[in-house]
Amino acid sequence: MSELPEEIRRRVERDLEALKRGAVEIYSCEELGVRLGESYQTGRPLRVKLGMDPTAPDIHLGHTVVLRKMRQFQDLGHKAVLIIGDYTARVGDPSGQNKTRPVLSPEAIDAHAETYLAQAGKVLDLAPEKLEVRRNSEWLAKLSFADVIRLTSKMTVARMLERDTFALRHKSGDPIGIHEFLYPLMQGYDSMMIEADVELGGTDQTFNNLVGRDLQRDAGQKPQIVMIMPILVGLDGVQKMSKSKGNYIGVTDAPADMYGKAMSIPDELMGNYYELLTSVSADERRELTGGKVHPREAKARLARTIVEQFHGPEAAAAAAAEFDRVFAQKEQPTEMPEVTVGAGELGEGGIWIARLIGLCGFARSNGEAMRLVQQGGVTLDEQTIADPKGNVTFADGAVLKVGKRRFARLRVR
Repeated sequence: MSELPEEIRRRVERDLEALKRGAVEIYSCEELGVRLGESYQTGRPLRVKLGMDPTAPDIHLGHTVVLRKMRQFQDLGHKAVLIIGDYTARVGDPSGQNKTRPVLSPEAIDAHAETYLAQAGKVLDLAPEKLEVRRNSEWLAKLSFADVIRLTSKMTVARMLERDTFALRHKSGDPIGIHEFLYPLMQGYDSMMIEADVELGGTDQTFNNLVGRDLQRDAGQKPQIVMIMPILVGLDGVQKMSKSKGNYIGVTDAPADMYGKAMSIPDELMGNYYELLTSVSADERRELTGGKVHPREAKARLARTIVEQFHGPEAAAAAAAEFDRVFAQKEQPTEMPEVTVGAGELGEGGIWIARLIGLCGFARSNGEAMRLVQQGGVTLDEQTIADPKGNVTFADGAVLKVGKRRFARLRVR
């Protein structure tokens, strides 16, 4: 970068330092610096790609780690290219999978895709000059069988088996579908078609993203820089954030739910959440999580910051006040969902407690509901329910509480 004009060189150094925040690996940092310098000299924004397969209808904070990095590029003057993988979703990303993914129907994929842009828009700048949205069916659906054969010739089986999930499954004798080998090639083909300068992804996407570099180089394009972001650990402090694991904070969660979930994260995760989910400076982050500030105060600051990003400062302040009132002062929330129980179902002998918990949406199965009771986390009008197999009776207006944050007012009709 020494040959760059001084003003541009300083800009590249400043932006490079900011972009490196939170990244696990950059392939390569030197190339990114060169590409930034070329962009600022020519006035051509970098094309920064992120692919998202609509395999589920909702986005959680784990997804926003890479979305926030993409927004950072936008704020520095570059163009985000969001690829809705409506065609790759038909194959299913094998990343991190120890078995073949089930194939989704086109109808399910389309339904999920409709929600993605609205949710991603809570993080990204949606201005047309800042964001380009593409569906990869635009080009993948047009490939002939001969085109697919030519594409597969760019990759060897040995290279595919370098991927850890494939290697483990092959070693253990678990089946690997041939179509799964196509997935990294399809994702790499996306990069080639949009001429990506940078591709963002989580650590589980490293192999796929590097394949894009190979295909671009083979097509005579400059290989994209690959920026790898960490996988966000979920609220349990053990596994990656996932809706299926129940350890997530959704970007569409209500402010009170979002705040309450954030307040439940283990103390040791706060530094990681501050780094990946906020713009708090490194010095301030160290002060908040290094022992100078009480963990509850630091966590409340984190929770409020997260809620502000998605719902605004007023909603964040209200959520904080409600949380303090309910949990610090041991009071009930001013607003809670109402659940109607038919008088016939309640009957003279009452209703099975597991059934009641399920009606309120607080458990996905009777077994889960019974475990909640066994753990001592269920109260009815402030009386702890001890018998997971027992029935309960109650009057209209009674309050069921499950865990620390879930309340429902029961109506009898």
